[in-house]
Amino acid sequence: MIRLLDDPLRARIIEQLADGPACTCHLVDDLGAKQPAVSHHLRILREAGIVVAEPRGRFTFYRLLPEAIDEAAERLTALADRARSTAGSRRECS
Repeated sequence: MIRLLDDPLRARIIEQLADGPACTCHLVDDLGAKQPAVSHHLRILREAGIVVAEPRGRFTFYRLLPEAIDEAAERLTALADRARSTAGSRRECS
C-alpha cells in the first residue's frame, strides 16, 4: 500500500475515488492528468486489489475497495504498536 501511495498521481486517484466511483474521463478532468497516465495507474490499482472496475454501458467506472484500505491500515497500526512496545529495547552487539 505504501508503494501504491508513493506515486503522487496514484495517491490523488485514490483520494478522488474515496468520494465515490468515477470513470477515467472524470478522473482526467478532475486531476488534470493525461488519459494514458490515469489508465496506467488505474490498472496498477486494479491489479493490487485497491480498486475494482465496473462496466456501465460505454463507460467503465472505478470504485475504491475500502476493505483493502482497512487491511493495510490494520497492518500499519500493528507495526506501529510493535515499534512502540520495543522502542526502549536494544539488542546486544557481538
